[in-house]
Amino acid sequence: MTYLVTGGAGFIGANFVKYILNKYTNCKVIILDKLTYAGNLGTVKEELKDSRVSFYKGDICNQELVENIFMNHSIDTVVNFAAESHVDRSIEDPGIFLKTNILGTQILMDVAKSHWSKGKDENGYPKNILEGKKLPVYGDGKQVRDWLYVEDHCKGIDLVINKGRLREAYNIRSG
Repeated sequence: MTYLVTGGAGFIGANFVKYILNKYTNCKVIILDKLTYAGNLGTVKEELKDSRVSFYKGDICNQELVENIFMNHSIDTVVNFAAESHVDRSIEDPGIFLKTNILGTQILMDVAKSHWSKGKDENGYPKNILEGKKLPVYGDGKQVRDWLYVEDHCKGIDLVINKGRLREAYNIRSG
């Protein structure tokens, strides 16, 4: 499996990269990070020595760069941690939050969709975006922040990627 991990030099992204490389010996990880206030190449310094890892400094809003990454690597999984997240900065410059968090995510989805035109994953399961179906978005904007241990977060993302269905995830955990 080849992962594109955006924001991979940030706190959660770097921990996800470490987790995936430790768990899977046959994976490749492509890190795309703009290295702003939240990204630090030192967080993945050791991982960059691994031949399974490639790093690109850049912005998820740069569609040409994202397309080139998809063309040069057989990306089959995108995990997006690239986000503006500091609340104080959102007050100072809300536009950058909209650009990165919404438009950047749309660029990632558009590029992935254009490259993943088969319609089913390697297990034969259809993916909503590939079939032109709407993706569900939940919530009413009144959510509260909760804290989660970063490795638990990484394990959860890995479980969703590699098991795919909540019922399977529940059965593995409980049984």
